[in-house]
Amino acid sequence: MSEKPFTKGKIEGVEIRPLKKFVDERGWLSEMWRTDNVTEEVRPVMTYVSQTYPGVVRGPHEHVDQTDYFCFLGPGNFKLYLWDNREDSETYWVKQVVVIGEDSPHAVIIPPGVVHAYKNTSPHSGVVINCPNALYMGENYSQPIDEIRHEDDEDSPFKAD
Repeated sequence: MSEKPFTKGKIEGVEIRPLKKFVDERGWLSEMWRTDNVTEEVRPVMTYVSQTYPGVVRGPHEHVDQTDYFCFLGPGNFKLYLWDNREDSETYWVKQVVVIGEDSPHAVIIPPGVVHAYKNTSPHSGVVINCPNALYMGENYSQPIDEIRHEDDEDSPFKAD
């Protein structure tokens, strides 16, 4: 790992896409992804939803092969932290932070090797949907988890404040 500090900027391969909420008297609807707006290698194969309590950070971690496709629609707002940990990337050792969620709905595509974490900055629980391109633990839960966890390493350079 590099000893130099992170540079702030946009990370190569990360896509942050606004999500439109179509609102009417019944509530709202939002398209999270469509087969005509994601490439084959990013196309989701499963979906899960998570609830995160106020002030809680999930991560930081990264994947070796998996691409995450997070949808931050609300309820809740989140501070999303991204660190490029790919030595062959033009944006290696760049850190990107965005605030997204209920007030600014976005989908975020995070390629393998980009360390990521998010923190619920709302006074109430927040919801995040992920549509990754790989099955958790593989077909029939038969493979090791594709995850490098950094949150328990006190010396980790990946810190979500």
